[in-house]
Amino acid sequence: MRKNLWLIAAFAVVLIGPLALRPKTTASAKADRTLVIITPHNEATRHEFGRAFDTFYFRTRGQHVRIDWRTPGGTSEISRYLASEYLAAFENYWTNKLHRPWSAAVQAAFDNPKSAPGDPAREAFLKSDVGCGIDLFFGGGSFDLGLQAGAGRLVDCGVIARHPELFNDKVIPQKLGGEPFWDPQGRWVGDCLSAFGICYNTDSIARLKMGTPPAQWADLADPRYLGQIALANPMQSSSVAKAFEMLIQKQMLNSELDFKMKPGLSAQEQAKAIESEKVRSGWLQAMNLIQKISANARYFTDSGTKVPFDVEAGDAAAGMCIDFYGRFQSEAVRRPDGSSRMQYFTPVGGSSVGVDPIGLLRGAPDAELAREFIEFVISEEGQKLWNWKISTPGGPVKYALRRLPILPRLYAPEFAALRSDPQVQPYAQAGAFVYHPEWTASLFRPICFIVRVMCIDPHDELREAWSALVTANFPPLASAVFFDVSKVDHAAASGTIRETLRSPDKIAEVKLAKTLGDSFRAQYLRAAELAREGK
Repeated sequence: MRKNLWLIAAFAVVLIGPLALRPKTTASAKADRTLVIITPHNEATRHEFGRAFDTFYFRTRGQHVRIDWRTPGGTSEISRYLASEYLAAFENYWTNKLHRPWSAAVQAAFDNPKSAPGDPAREAFLKSDVGCGIDLFFGGGSFDLGLQAGAGRLVDCGVIARHPELFNDKVIPQKLGGEPFWDPQGRWVGDCLSAFGICYNTDSIARLKMGTPPAQWADLADPRYLGQIALANPMQSSSVAKAFEMLIQKQMLNSELDFKMKPGLSAQEQAKAIESEKVRSGWLQAMNLIQKISANARYFTDSGTKVPFDVEAGDAAAGMCIDFYGRFQSEAVRRPDGSSRMQYFTPVGGSSVGVDPIGLLRGAPDAELAREFIEFVISEEGQKLWNWKISTPGGPVKYALRRLPILPRLYAPEFAALRSDPQVQPYAQAGAFVYHPEWTASLFRPICFIVRVMCIDPHDELREAWSALVTANFPPLASAVFFDVSKVDHAAASGTIRETLRSPDKIAEVKLAKTLGDSFRAQYLRAAELAREGK
């Protein structure tokens, strides 16, 4: 009997203990208002901004706010989710409120910025308050929110009109280094800055006897890094796709030209010809660099966040990532003396500085509260959360976010001691790299596709050929075969490949991927064979 009583008591402790010991309900759980935000931001960012906005709102309005965070995945997943939700909402609005027949033409036109002027479906959508039950899109990139704005899913929140003292060429410019910082129509605004670069493990660098850590994109192509580079699949990680684009633009900017100018050209025609050749030549150099770095890759993960985790753990020596992934993981393993085995840097002149924006969604359930959240995020109080140290006045409470505020004033010397990254000056860094969207922006999807068919699908063969070339000291014929990227040169990328990816015929895309993937696989096998023969 006594034994049974002990069993019953133990069972009661297991059952009731977690309920008795759980934290007391916070005030924000008994919220007066709820704000729904869809975001790719990590839990640390969501925690700090949710906590800080609730505190701010209770202090200024006497009400608590609960943020209902929606996190279906990365920016690409969010974009697909919003497109689906707005499609369903508009179909319901079109058929049940406007009492008009639904058709494939209506579906294709209502959120298409290229619809014919005066298209009834497009006009009806842009004049409507059709929503998807979500207030804000918080995070992502200017390209992604630009697409949402173009589709009509984002609307003017009014913040730019209310703050002309901030949004101007002397404070927060509309464009800097070729990157847009806010939408002239007010449909999104940047709230923090980001760049792309390299993370590395200091212990691994020492173990490999590299001497010095990598300093430029090209350093990741060093054969001593074979099997030691962490990369993400750009088809599944928009941040890594952007990093590859930065690498390509860097090669275009540095492209060494060796061609004869045709006589009789005007100065303008000569300048255009030189630029065209830099783009063409730099593209080829970039494709070869991507081959080398990919050949050194241990893997291609489906998540950009995994790269700094594995580098920090020593499973890889270095990798490509967005800055805040690298800095955040460096913070996570910081030692008591302030040092960290995990380091991140943006190569000098190797990346533009872009923004993570925030935008008000059409049909927001609580547009007034959403606008107040945007105001808070761009205010000095909200901006300090991005880079202030934990427990500093106005800083985060639990997580050092290690991101860069967009307010230039916060980079003043008097704030250096409060910032997690006082040495980083993104506005100065932006001047060292000018992004040329006309060179690669329209090739964003082709770049991802090419990395897949050239490096990811035939990765085993790529690594085998690279290893054979290194061992044989790069014999000329084998090297020529290995580095032949004529099938994916700039003309092919901007022509056949881009048109195939734009086509609604997905079977054509699959066929092209197989054709190119098989071709590169055979090419690498041949290069390995020639290298082993010393040719």
